[in-house]
Amino acid sequence: MKDSKNERLPAGQLVVRFAEICVEQDQALLRSDVAEFNRLYGQMAAIRDELKSRTGDQRQSLLALYGHENAQVRLQAARASFAVAPNEARQVIEAIASSRKFPQAGDAGMTISNLDNGVFKPS
Repeated sequence: MKDSKNERLPAGQLVVRFAEICVEQDQALLRSDVAEFNRLYGQMAAIRDELKSRTGDQRQSLLALYGHENAQVRLQAARASFAVAPNEARQVIEAIASSRKFPQAGDAGMTISNLDNGVFKPS
């Protein structure tokens, strides 16, 4: 999903917006608002894809979010940047899974399982 306004923003601003979207996703999850979560997922994916398309694959800039206070931000950043930082991303995802703080812990556990089974193949 290409978003022309994302093309004009520097990577740092995209990372900030990525985090904002993920916090909104977390709130949508808490409200069980699937439609809102899905709408926000599309926006998040557009930012991920924009960073990936830039010279040198700038998804590496998402690593700045690995220490974010919000688990949804950390989880989505780790997934989105897994192809460029697999060891670091896996550590973040495993830590979230081990936290037992749901719903992100369950999602992180499934991500690890899907990675190990070859279902999730980051590119």
